[in-house]
Amino acid sequence: MRENGFNEKDVLTTGEVAKICNVASRTVSKWFDSGQLEGYRIPGSKDRRIPVPNLLNFMKAHNIPMDGLMSGRPRILVVDADEQVGGTLERVLGEEAEFEVHATSSLFQAGMECERFRPHVILFDVDMAPDAADALARACADCDELQATRMVAMTARLTDGQVSQLATQGFESVIRKPFTVRQIIDTVEKAHAVIY
Repeated sequence: MRENGFNEKDVLTTGEVAKICNVASRTVSKWFDSGQLEGYRIPGSKDRRIPVPNLLNFMKAHNIPMDGLMSGRPRILVVDADEQVGGTLERVLGEEAEFEVHATSSLFQAGMECERFRPHVILFDVDMAPDAADALARACADCDELQATRMVAMTARLTDGQVSQLATQGFESVIRKPFTVRQIIDTVEKAHAVIY
């Protein structure tokens, strides 16, 4: 067994490779079809399979971070000024949906977490710093490692007009407080699914 949890003989689907590399499945298909990423098709099917050693070589050759191999769970960053809300979301999303969740109540800490944790989805309480929403969206868009990160705004105070403006800034969706556990899980799963 390799340290990343895969055996040398393991093979992956394009969807699994997409999650590991933090790209869309169609991107993996393009890599495969162009011959950049070596693998094979299942006889009598259009399904592609990529052996793990081939993927590792491809990732090294293209400087793709290996941290996606360490955890198949979606990584969620919660940024909320209310530490109790952040802690509750961290616990609930981790237990109920088995996401890997980090929470912070500080914008500065959120920036550090983005760099270190590379979240798939950011749940951002825009009420804590409405002016920071656009800056956060631009920072994610400008960072190669966060290109696929999806942002979801949480709010209790914004008007419909302000909510509409968030979509133009790059937010995937907006969820209004108070929300149920099911609503937040569904919202995160929908945002995460867009990546793949």
